[in-house]
Amino acid sequence: MTLVHRVMAASPIWLSLTDLGRIFGISAVHCGRNLEQLGWRNRRGLPSPEALESGAAKTSGPHGQSQSTLWNREICGGAFEDKGYRPMPHSQQVQQWTYFLEAMAEGSPSINATVEQMAEDIPGDLVEDVNHQLAARGCGFRVPRTGASHHTRRSASAC
Repeated sequence: MTLVHRVMAASPIWLSLTDLGRIFGISAVHCGRNLEQLGWRNRRGLPSPEALESGAAKTSGPHGQSQSTLWNREICGGAFEDKGYRPMPHSQQVQQWTYFLEAMAEGSPSINATVEQMAEDIPGDLVEDVNHQLAARGCGFRVPRTGASHHTRRSASAC
């Protein structure tokens, strides 16, 4: 548990629904539903006045559809833990991303996204460990180490 808290403390405090959900191994949709149940998000996806006043959420940008909402990792995470959710250990996140990217590198005619596109979503703190695991499993695909650049390296045989 100490490792999970140390990783959480090193990450930004304001997160998207997707990033908040990743901590607990749930989708952005499920995360949003939990925030609705807490009374912090309405059905249109906007934070409630209570969420804004308590510091659980903040908005940026102009009001309207282009407005972006970010969620406080500590406050929302605490509420999720009170509901019985537990943060996924770092090792489990690494393993899941490794298996997923390895399968994507092998390809499938029914999936339109590329492994490079999917790798863009990997949290930066997992990249080094995922790349190590991909190499250990004999997969030639690597996630880029620089957060701003999404150019990936692939060997002649991806995996």
